[in-house]
Amino acid sequence: MLRLPRFGVQTPDTLEDAVAALAQPGARLVAGGTDILPNLKHRLDQPPVLVSLSRVASLREIREEDGNLVIGAGVTLTEIAEHDRVRALFPSVAYAAGVIASPLIRNMGTLGGNVNLDTRCRYVNQTHFWRTAIGGCLKSEGDVCHVVPKGRICVAAMSSDLVPVLGSLGSTLVNQGPDGPRELPLLDYYGADGTAHIKREPGEVTREVRIPLPSTPTRARYAKWTVRKSIDFPLVSVAINVQLASDSVDAEVTGVSVVVGVLGSKPRVVTRLDEVIGRKLSDATVAHTVATRVHAQCKPLENVPYEAPYRRQMIRVFAQRAIEEMVAEG
Repeated sequence: MLRLPRFGVQTPDTLEDAVAALAQPGARLVAGGTDILPNLKHRLDQPPVLVSLSRVASLREIREEDGNLVIGAGVTLTEIAEHDRVRALFPSVAYAAGVIASPLIRNMGTLGGNVNLDTRCRYVNQTHFWRTAIGGCLKSEGDVCHVVPKGRICVAAMSSDLVPVLGSLGSTLVNQGPDGPRELPLLDYYGADGTAHIKREPGEVTREVRIPLPSTPTRARYAKWTVRKSIDFPLVSVAINVQLASDSVDAEVTGVSVVVGVLGSKPRVVTRLDEVIGRKLSDATVAHTVATRVHAQCKPLENVPYEAPYRRQMIRVFAQRAIEEMVAEG
């Protein structure tokens, strides 16, 4: 049995108090605890105090405001998956939240936790004893990357389910810090170094995510490949958002956004998709073209289980299936 280390816990009632508590040296945030507590058991982190957000009621709201659907960082994954307005406006978000891990974890895990999910690697997410047997790595107790031995940065994978979907929808992240709120495009929040892959300023707490309400008809999908249908983190994932000239799969494509996850420490935005603009979504060449671009630009590493070449093929398969499912719905 892996035991938790000793640490203190503080439970502020307001977001301002949480920001103040986070100013303590070494303090870490905890919401649902489904990510940080296993890391503590593996001795990947040993903070002196955890600042719990469980009593901060302002983080538990879902509302429409200024042309956005605003989801508070403390909203659970289950609440997102089952919320009527989320399901109506952004079914891909509801779906992604509803296929994370298991019901128990979804009942505890939060939007903020999934957005700030730590990176994972087959050489890191092991016991302390296992890691020391191989000399550690860049992310823990060592100075070499076992995935890319001559690499200078950690390439552990960011395995969040919601980040690719929210990114494909053009979402904005709002963090609250000592100097007030800070907004930035969600995808700009992530960097390439797996040891520090989120660009959170000192003392900041994630407050909410803002998803712009669509101004044109859209079709969106999230697809991921896992060995099991529950519990597992995705081994590859792809989120696709297609804007259409009218509310029909026979309408012309006016815009498309594709974001792929579980490659490295940040999501990959697929580019050079202009070729499908102006075609009908029901045109079989749209799915083929998008899948081809995804395969060409996304090259997984050996940072999570299963061989990277096979995972690369699965990205192509799931990207094509996602668009074919949009068409099949009519």
